Amino acid sequence: MVVILLGPPGVGKGTQAARLADAEGWEHVSTGDLLRAARRDGTDLGKKAQAFMDAGELVPDSLILDLVRDHLKGVAPEAGILFDGFPRTTAQAEGLGGVLGQVHRRVDAVVVFEAPDETLVQRLSGRRSCPDCGAVYNVHQNPPAKEGICDRCGGTLVHRADDKPETVRHRLEVYQELTAPLIAWYEKAQARLVRVPADRPVDDVQAAFRAAVR
Repeated sequence: MVVILLGPPGVGKGTQAARLADAEGWEHVSTGDLLRAARRDGTDLGKKAQAFMDAGELVPDSLILDLVRDHLKGVAPEAGILFDGFPRTTAQAEGLGGVLGQVHRRVDAVVVFEAPDETLVQRLSGRRSCPDCGAVYNVHQNPPAKEGICDRCGGTLVHRADDKPETVRHRLEVYQELTAPLIAWYEKAQARLVRVPADRPVDDVQAAFRAAVR
């Protein structure tokens, strides 16, 4: 089974995908992770991507799709696949359809995680991260034991620029602009599309997610 996960920044789709993948042995595919791994390992695709990034340009869809194609070669035919936050545009959706067709797969379901904008702004604007060990906290939901200090390594926590409230609101606007046409595209393609309310406890969202992909 192949499932596309869509949802705005901060909605928790990565957390939910990781939980299901770990429990069921599914493949959790994040194109950001694929890109970072390719660059770290110095693969041909990673070097090509790095050249675009060094020039201050976006990595082309064609290169991202090549990364996905290479990754799918190592995935067992019977394994479930969760695409986390990809595709982001209709052009990417069309390209992914072609890549999946080459391995005799297709998109079986699209799960859209949803939450009110103000909930997402609070989640993201309350996020604090440790630049030393990578730990992430939230001042509203998961605060560190000592304000501003990482529990794990004692480093000083930072509030990233892209987690400031005004920046978060802009990111949400961009998401809506890009995703509304994508959802319509999948509906037209007659993919099974399920909306999951994500402003509930994590376990409740996971239960609804599992029901959506059964």
